[in-house]
Amino acid sequence: MREADTPPDGDGPDAAPSSGGEKALNRARTLALRMLAHKPRTAAQLEAGLLRRGHEEEVVAVVMEECTRAGLVDDAVFSRAWVSSRHHGRGLSRAALTRELRTRGVAEETVRDAVAELGDEEEAAAARALARRSLSGSRGRERETRVRRALGVLARKGYGGGLSYRIVREELEAEGLDLDPDFPE
Repeated sequence: MREADTPPDGDGPDAAPSSGGEKALNRARTLALRMLAHKPRTAAQLEAGLLRRGHEEEVVAVVMEECTRAGLVDDAVFSRAWVSSRHHGRGLSRAALTRELRTRGVAEETVRDAVAELGDEEEAAAARALARRSLSGSRGRERETRVRRALGVLARKGYGGGLSYRIVREELEAEGLDLDPDFPE
């Protein structure tokens, strides 16, 4: 038998997977596609989901490589879309978006790049809209109550104290309210 005629030994890149291995790959591929069809996921989320459902690490590695090569999993694209959606839809701050992406297993550099697309002006505008909505919903209440509630809304969305106090103060001044001299600058 010539060398070219010898069957693969199962170790090389041209090795044909066994029927059991091919079945496992197909099951993992099908699950990955179902998971991605349900909602976008980061590479870490998809990998964890496949492993959690009992697929072997080698099978998961092959499926992850295939999904990445096909463009089905791209953490940079996911992160940019996540930041845009959550910032404009929910008014989340850069700090809150950073935390969310980190918990989804996105690499630190990818997180920084995605969040950096939000400028200071955009973040302040989102905070201002949240504060304005909170303050308008609390008209008729005591000033301290309104301030506390507006600051709470901003804090829950991840905005820092300095920006929050400044925006709430400016919004109250725009309403024509006199501020307490003890109100932080």
